[in-house]
Amino acid sequence: MGLGEVTLAALALAVILSCTSRLNVGLLAIALAWVIGVYFAGLPLREVTAGFPIDLFLTLAGVTLLFSQAHVNGTLDIVAHNAMRLCRGRVGLVPIMYFGLGAVIASAGPGNIATTGLLAPVAMATAVRMRISPFLMAIMVGNGCNSGSLSPLAPTGLIVTGLMNRIGLPGYEIDTWLYNLLAHAIVAFAGYFIFGGLKLLTRSERVEMENEPRQTLDRHQMTTLGMILVLIFGVVFFKFNIGMAAFTGAVLLALLRAADDGEAIKRMPWSTIIMVCGVTVLISLLEKTGGMKIFTDLLSSIATQHTVVPELAVIIGVVSAYSSTSGVVLPAFLPTVPGLVENLGGGNAFGIASTMNVAGHLVDVSPLSTIGALCIAGIPSGDASRRLFNQLLAWGMSMTVVGAIICWVLFA
Repeated sequence: MGLGEVTLAALALAVILSCTSRLNVGLLAIALAWVIGVYFAGLPLREVTAGFPIDLFLTLAGVTLLFSQAHVNGTLDIVAHNAMRLCRGRVGLVPIMYFGLGAVIASAGPGNIATTGLLAPVAMATAVRMRISPFLMAIMVGNGCNSGSLSPLAPTGLIVTGLMNRIGLPGYEIDTWLYNLLAHAIVAFAGYFIFGGLKLLTRSERVEMENEPRQTLDRHQMTTLGMILVLIFGVVFFKFNIGMAAFTGAVLLALLRAADDGEAIKRMPWSTIIMVCGVTVLISLLEKTGGMKIFTDLLSSIATQHTVVPELAVIIGVVSAYSSTSGVVLPAFLPTVPGLVENLGGGNAFGIASTMNVAGHLVDVSPLSTIGALCIAGIPSGDASRRLFNQLLAWGMSMTVVGAIICWVLFA
């Protein structure tokens, strides 16, 4: 077995363990890269560690720190609460509001997981109180949060932007975000109308929210919200480096005592950051040892130019249902795009990459993912919880097929 095969086997082991164990595969990937790179390939340690994505690490750390501060001091909670008042108790609009709220907040920077953690408990409690199907609400809030996951300001979007730049597809940040948002909007609103949304819209009674008075932002929260808006404005119009700008904003908030930076650091998603960076080290070694070409040849051997999109969508959907989309699946599959296009004799590289991005995320509203699990945790345990688990499991598995169809329509 050559070095390429050994490294590819190590990547396969990491993916399998990410599906079957609670071990952070980023740690495993770093250990495997060291053993294989130094003791099998004979590479200097500095060449192995050169694969660590320092720019990505700083970007993720800066952005997640700033939004952790906004979460710790209650800014995001108040924004979400007051946005819900716009429904004025209209039952049918409530799930739609949660979809829109999830999309906007996730796209603004916190990303899908953090936004689901913020909204899912409130959304599911609202569903129980307003006699809305918990399954319907989970579909709307879960897909809403996930629809903003590939925003160029969100952590997963930043990961994908770095990967797309590496494979020669720069400048597609907005397109990547909007295609993902469109796909999630399609499945969410299809689910909304199939599973009782139309009946909710025709319900004549209103559930009043008079017992939930409007909450106002205090001085520290106004400062935090203003800092986030300045960050977005600077990144969009002045091309600020988002990671460095976010670090600067976080430091200013800490100096102004607008947020507890110590508590915010504890709440940062360190597990995800380590997972992404660790797997990237192993992927970098895979490229150096020729394993990436073997992986690409394997994928292209089961597809043609006409079938590559739906086939990849199903494969990635199945793997992503049991593994981390941003931490494992996309870092492993996106680097194969240039080789796939070459082996297949042509094709739409952006379409293939977008298939990976969209198909990997559509399955994430399942109980096997953090998003689905947070929705289930938002309702009382018992028969309703077990039923929701089964419903979301069926929904997530169905998205492997639905995702393939949507990707075929959009990208084939």
